[in-house]
Amino acid sequence: MGLPQSRLWTAVASVATAAGLAFLVHSGSSPGGDSAVRRLIVQGESTASVAALVRAAGGEVTHELGIIDAVAAELDAGQIEELTRADGVRRIYDDRTVEARGRGDRQTASSSTDGKDPYTHFPTLVGADLLHAEGIFGYGVTLAVLDTGHDNFNEVDKNSEGRWRFLAHYDAIRDEVLSSWYSDDNGHGMHVTSISLSSARQNKRDGKYNGIAPGADLVAVKALDAHGQGTYADVIRGIDWIVAVKDTYGIRVLNLSIGGPVRSHYWDDPLNQAVMRAWQAGIVVVASAGNTGSDPMTVTVPGNVPYVVTVGAMTDSYTPADATDDRLASFSAAGPTYEAFLKPEVVAPGGHMLGIVNGGDTLAVEHPEYYDGWYYFTMSGTSQSTAVVSGVAALVLQAHPELTPDEVKCRLVASAQPAVDSAGNLAYSIFQQGAGLVNAYGAVHTTAGGCGNGGLDVAKDLAGVEHYAGPARQAEDGSFYVEGLPGLEWDGTYLSGGGYLWDMGYLWDMGYLWDMGYLWDMGYLWDMGYLWDMADFGPSEPMGINNWVHQE
Repeated sequence: MGLPQSRLWTAVASVATAAGLAFLVHSGSSPGGDSAVRRLIVQGESTASVAALVRAAGGEVTHELGIIDAVAAELDAGQIEELTRADGVRRIYDDRTVEARGRGDRQTASSSTDGKDPYTHFPTLVGADLLHAEGIFGYGVTLAVLDTGHDNFNEVDKNSEGRWRFLAHYDAIRDEVLSSWYSDDNGHGMHVTSISLSSARQNKRDGKYNGIAPGADLVAVKALDAHGQGTYADVIRGIDWIVAVKDTYGIRVLNLSIGGPVRSHYWDDPLNQAVMRAWQAGIVVVASAGNTGSDPMTVTVPGNVPYVVTVGAMTDSYTPADATDDRLASFSAAGPTYEAFLKPEVVAPGGHMLGIVNGGDTLAVEHPEYYDGWYYFTMSGTSQSTAVVSGVAALVLQAHPELTPDEVKCRLVASAQPAVDSAGNLAYSIFQQGAGLVNAYGAVHTTAGGCGNGGLDVAKDLAGVEHYAGPARQAEDGSFYVEGLPGLEWDGTYLSGGGYLWDMGYLWDMGYLWDMGYLWDMGYLWDMGYLWDMADFGPSEPMGINNWVHQE
């Protein structure tokens, strides 16, 4: 079925002209003459064959990325030119930089806990505490967290039964399985991990659990350094390792609290390709929508992958017991994607989130105003809301281990609770809140099926046989709507008020074959992504971790 041809879409020719070779530019490396060395990802028929071609051209292979049949390499302009003419090279991509985007926005002091565990509240906000009361803690499910690394805290290393659950620790930067418990010098990785999995309880012996899935197991992958910086190659290598060991460690969920600017179609981005491979391998990938604000079409990579569960953020406005002032976080990115998919799928608590951080980590040192002096650091972002949904996915999979990633996504969407006003109308567009606030209890107990990624085929997508577009459209007045679902129009504005109830679930799921390169009237934010142009090694906006040291 072809994409419906509408006057609301503009047909734009974007065809690779250089012997079918797609080259995605915007290098993070320094521009220069022929001797300048650039970090690139070269994709071919297989990792071994393309590595041989790179070495034959005189380049240095730095990463073998079997998950996307590619290598990362250091190449000068002459070597790059030689590779563009080589049979067996399909694509050459920039190995973009990744870096943290944390910042102090305004001070909100966290009171000292005197070494005691305060209650984090977000398990109650999404109904995870109700599942804990039923004995559903995430047992038998392993969550992989790819981030800045891991630190040693009993609340994370041991589960709700006191059993050791930290199964493996891989450093994708050094390509080494670590025997040490410690690798997170930044703190972000530990923060999001504790949100998903912490087995801490108020007063340490009783009370509700501070993590969403305190019984789940953990695999930690370090792909970003002490400053929250890294590269596409390191992140892809980390995903490659996760897929390779998924059966060994029982990995069912992957948390990706990272995001970067969209530079190409979702299927042409090498990081997105690795994420799609993980989904195809049976791993539920949960990704941040981004902290790029509430304007339309601001969802970042890899949250723009149509298959994955993409998460936005809401906030309880510092009153967790009062739902009437809950609202969408102003920093939470909105859809649709450039290929017209509805993103994010769901939202979750992401404002002023308490998580565990080592006092010597970069976050605590640079922002002591958000650190309680013992264990807990307060942070806001879609990184944190993503960690909530990863934990919920683990709870669903304990209860229903037979579910596929598509089926888990279906249950998360089907049970979500959109924010509605007193008249029962949506308080925020589905392009902002998706299906609504994730509902852990509802996701476990719903029997919904057949509503995850309908019309999409990840195998054909990865093979290049088919690519897809979603049901979003743009009207002549600039507003957005959903093909076949009247009453869901959005003019692109953000409502900052509160007083909304997160209630009433609904479903949507449509996918169309991509047809003739239809684009939005407003056009792409990337330029000339298909054309080989040796002069176009300009600066790149770095990809960043989706957290802000920002209280919402």
